[in-house]
Amino acid sequence: MTTRNGRAATGDTVAAVVRQWQTVRPDIDTGPMEVIGRINRCAALLQQAEDAPLRHAGLTRAEFDLLGALRRTGHELTPGDLARETFSSGAAVTKRLKQLQERGLVDRRGDTRDRRVSHLSLTDAGRELVDALLPDQLAYETTVLSGLEATGQQQLSALLAELLGQLEGRLGGARP
Repeated sequence: MTTRNGRAATGDTVAAVVRQWQTVRPDIDTGPMEVIGRINRCAALLQQAEDAPLRHAGLTRAEFDLLGALRRTGHELTPGDLARETFSSGAAVTKRLKQLQERGLVDRRGDTRDRRVSHLSLTDAGRELVDALLPDQLAYETTVLSGLEATGQQQLSALLAELLGQLEGRLGGARP
């Protein structure tokens, strides 16, 4: 079944919202809502799931992203570097780093030339945690996506990459 503008009708919650809008405002094109609404709904549901392996390890996705950035870059980063790597605010990074440092997962070293700057790296415990969690997290994400065939996952990834590239270019969020 397709909607009046030729799009596939589905039973998801966004489809219900779109049908309601089409009933009260048949003059508007709900196409953007069908895409953006589904992206937002997927993101909300994924956040609610809280990434089971990370939750089990006592980490949030945001904390794991900081640890992951330190691990994958392979060198010390400043809090500003981490904010750019993880698309987070400086204040949020500072708060998370304090918690990760208290847990013994991150080391902070002052800059010899500028006392305002600190350099961050993973401790051995932090590196071991990331290395142990990454395969479990990827297995969890594989399970989340298991309802889509491999070609569907590749197509979705390509479309999302195209959209993200356009948004980053247009909104100034492109990574250095």
